[in-house]
Amino acid sequence: MSPTARRPRHNPIADDGDELRFCSTCAFSDACLSQGYNKSDLMDLHVLVEHIGPFHEGEHIFREGDEFNAIAAVRAGTVKTYVLDAAGHEQVLGFHLPGEIIGLNAISEARYPCNAVALDTVMLCRFSFPKMALLATRMPGLQAQLFRLLSQDIGKAALLAGDYTADQRMAAFLVALSRRFAQRGFSATRLHLTMTRTDIANYLRLAPETVSRVLRRLQEDGMVKVDRRELEILDADRLETLAMAVLRN
Repeated sequence: MSPTARRPRHNPIADDGDELRFCSTCAFSDACLSQGYNKSDLMDLHVLVEHIGPFHEGEHIFREGDEFNAIAAVRAGTVKTYVLDAAGHEQVLGFHLPGEIIGLNAISEARYPCNAVALDTVMLCRFSFPKMALLATRMPGLQAQLFRLLSQDIGKAALLAGDYTADQRMAAFLVALSRRFAQRGFSATRLHLTMTRTDIANYLRLAPETVSRVLRRLQEDGMVKVDRRELEILDADRLETLAMAVLRN
């Protein structure tokens, strides 16, 4: 097979947009499109956007306790959020994909309550939160979208709090990841896992060896195909049935 014939590696990135159009993957694009904002309204929101990066693998975007003055949408790459417990052990809170927002959980205390680190090369769209909050008072669609994003953030935090099996937790993680990629226009079945098995295990509250065993079992059962960090969902229906107890839909 020639190099040009090989399937390109899955590497989602938001399109650039222009001065009167946001990236199709942007967390605020739905609010803009559904509300039918005119060019002047879009320009008011667009001037709040600052493109920052790249942040390279292992580089921190913010740290716990840093002063909060902005939220950021991931434009490319994956961001991991985590905290350290009293013994200095890492506890993974989540993984943020292109089009998703980081920093929402800092609003109430005006300081970031966790750390955010790049898992690969990350580009961000940074929004001044004080200016955005002021603009939202005259753009109801933007204000409603902020509330929706806050609600989703709370929901993700509680997703795995129940007494679920390791198989159910892993299935829910993969199905949720698939849905999030699909929502942004990327492949729902071919996933590049930028996070390590250890990070996944930490997030799912499982041992790393348990994660490896579960993935091997799902592969043997014909639900997924795993090649290092490349994962293909082969039987979405069965995987969703397994995840149903956790995801509830």
